[in-house]
Amino acid sequence: VQLQASGGGLVQPGGSLRLSCVASGDTLDHYAIAWFRQAPGKEREFVSATRRRGGHIYYADAVKGRFTMSRDSAKNTMYLQMDSLKPEDTAVYYCASSGVTGIILSAIRVEDSYTYWGQGTLVTVSS
Repeated sequence: VQLQASGGGLVQPGGSLRLSCVASGDTLDHYAIAWFRQAPGKEREFVSATRRRGGHIYYADAVKGRFTMSRDSAKNTMYLQMDSLKPEDTAVYYCASSGVTGIILSAIRVEDSYTYWGQGTLVTVSS
């Protein structure tokens, strides 16, 4: 499975961006998918995830109410709509897929649960 992320860029505080992640080689529908991010000088952190198509979507507290994760099965693509962006949202954003079914709920926020990763797309929030 290959994941290709795109959509990052420079945006002013309060603005919006939509990230995309196109998958090839296998469908995303059956697997857990997630977005993580890594800010400069910090470790990579969980942003959002869902265990399967139609399943509940989980968010980090820092982005809850501002970010929306979704997927388009026909396009085999996952999205992260980011609204009301803040300077502290500045980071490289990564999409990920578990590649296996049956990820338990407690593992959904853990990097090691995901086998396939996109290359990352940089989001900079600054005036």
